Amino acid sequence: MRMRRWTGWGLLAVMTSGAGAWAQSAPTLESVRLHRADARTLAQKDFRECEARRCADAGRMALLAGTLALADGDVNEARTLLTGASVAEPLRPYLAYYQGQAHFYAGDAAAAAAAFARALEKAPPGLASRARARRGEALLAAGKAKEAAPLLEAAATAEPSVELLFQRAEARGAVGNAVGQRADLRAVALRFPAHPYADEALAALNALKPPPRLTLPEHLQRARGLLDAGAATRALDELDALTAAKLARTKVDLARVALVRAQALYATGKKKEAQEALAVARKGPPGVAAEAAFVTARRALKEDNATARKLMVALEKDFPQEGPADEAGFFVGWLDLQMGHFEDAVKSFTAFDQRHARSRRRDEALWYRAFAHLRLAQYAQAREVLDTLVSAFPKSSLVPQARYWKARSHALEGAPADVLAPGYATVITGSPNSYYALLATERLRELGQEPPTGFPEAPRPPSGEGVPPELQRVVALTQAGLFRDADEEVRSHTARIRDSEQALAFAGALLRLGEFGSAHAVAARHLWGRAFGARAPDALAAFYPRAFESAVKSEASRYEVSPFLVWAIMRRESAFRPEVASAADARGLMQVIPPTARAIAKKLAEPEPAPAELFSPSLSIRYGSWYLSQLMKRFAHPALAAAAYNAGPDSAIKWVKDKGSLPLDLFVEEIPFRETRGYVKQVLADLYLYQSFYGEKEAAPHRLSLTLPAPATDGVGF
Repeated sequence: MRMRRWTGWGLLAVMTSGAGAWAQSAPTLESVRLHRADARTLAQKDFRECEARRCADAGRMALLAGTLALADGDVNEARTLLTGASVAEPLRPYLAYYQGQAHFYAGDAAAAAAAFARALEKAPPGLASRARARRGEALLAAGKAKEAAPLLEAAATAEPSVELLFQRAEARGAVGNAVGQRADLRAVALRFPAHPYADEALAALNALKPPPRLTLPEHLQRARGLLDAGAATRALDELDALTAAKLARTKVDLARVALVRAQALYATGKKKEAQEALAVARKGPPGVAAEAAFVTARRALKEDNATARKLMVALEKDFPQEGPADEAGFFVGWLDLQMGHFEDAVKSFTAFDQRHARSRRRDEALWYRAFAHLRLAQYAQAREVLDTLVSAFPKSSLVPQARYWKARSHALEGAPADVLAPGYATVITGSPNSYYALLATERLRELGQEPPTGFPEAPRPPSGEGVPPELQRVVALTQAGLFRDADEEVRSHTARIRDSEQALAFAGALLRLGEFGSAHAVAARHLWGRAFGARAPDALAAFYPRAFESAVKSEASRYEVSPFLVWAIMRRESAFRPEVASAADARGLMQVIPPTARAIAKKLAEPEPAPAELFSPSLSIRYGSWYLSQLMKRFAHPALAAAAYNAGPDSAIKWVKDKGSLPLDLFVEEIPFRETRGYVKQVLADLYLYQSFYGEKEAAPHRLSLTLPAPATDGVGF
């Protein structure tokens, strides 16, 4: 019953300086934050010392020690600590909530329901929803289904999680709502097939009289869900079950099953069997056959572009009316570009535009068609296509690059400065925070012209001081070490923001408290127009904070790397949230993965950190700064360092070897990985914005080299 990672880093740093003599110690809070093995021991030590001296904070310390015991599954100790605790008003609802948790897991459902009721008396909105749901569950366990049912109805309607749906199914069954019970059990089994409750839901369904049988589409839905969850073997078991039940009888049904089976077989490494299943799927109706052909073509992308292109061409020709034809047609042109066949790319994307006029990829196809013209030095044709993109899709994210490349095409033709300057200036004034504004700025400086100012004023945090009333409880939770609850409280307040003025005040308070990630999230949701439309410095401060400034400057100085590059990478990697973890297990502000952390620790001749320690801002900043410094030493250009940070040094070296003779703007557009291409663009834009905002004003502007250097032979390779 491990609790999830907690946040509250910034609040802790700001608020602990004013804590009482027997408040939780800094080592205790740090260990709690990182889920270190000694966290519970340290919390118990703090509590015992405080209790022996009868200090005023003993109840608050018991609350932390009790929640940690609860997280470790030591229910009896948790119950003892929490039951006897007394805390100040802001923490009372939370104490009652965790008392309820301890009673429930100790098997005393009635006491749990009473404790959750006490929590609800003065619970803030964020806690109230949790306490209401848990009270419903406790009442159900106590045999009071009629009292539990309305609570669970409301909770599952507001948040239809797998747990609440399953509990509502139990409540519905207990009060005689058989139709609702079946609906919830079916929802759990179908929508959450990889969750343990799904198996219980199926068992409960089979126990009903008469037991409802899953249909073929429902079995396939479960199989796809299992496949998406990475449980390919279980997906195959699900397909075997529907086959054993003889649900797939027609040629159409057999083809649909074969398509999902092929994908599961590929996922388990059974290539030959997968290909045999695809052969069956290709004999099905056009929709299924087209999807099977697309799976085959996508698999070929991993091995040979030319073969993949042939398969995509055949798919689009054979199934022009099916959904995969759209994707296949786009891939034909994209593969032409990847292979350097620019004339073919122009033809392919022109044909795509004609055949798929309603495609969601049409703006992207226009861009790639224009790019192919650019690579063929067909500049007038490129401008014509770029104009079409801007006029047909004025809100597309591709508009800034279309405008930049229109101006750049004139430059490549040798047009004079008075022709080029207005186009570049339009990019800067229209999209001042973009990578293309950065390129346009450098192009104007090449022409000996001063670029227009994108942002007249540097970011300036909103005025205000102290802790606003809505964050007082957050501070109390942070001082108590309840970082998860503090984060939930911030999120609850953020969700209730309704206008930009309210958002600005709240973001400013969060910045003052060091909650940079939460401030950035508020800004991204509510202050975009104020920051990038009105260019307001108070809104910009939440988008470009000098987060964890002392640590960033210290580590950047130690390892001789720009602090602005550290902030730019941090902004892209985690949006300043220390608790972030990716699907690839990258962790913390700088998203360092455990193997990279171990390699860095070895280089620095220090002990390997535990994976949980990578959520520590100080450690993440130190390791990220060291790694960036090594990448800059090897690649000597921020674009290449960013590419290597995202995709690895080996990929960056390969791209330089293949395309390094191109100028920077063309090189970046030809990075083959979409994610890395976008990553490099944003990091470069943010790097130079940070430099312009916070660099020395009297110094000459930092320049972005538009020529790529050759990487060093030796250097960091992980």
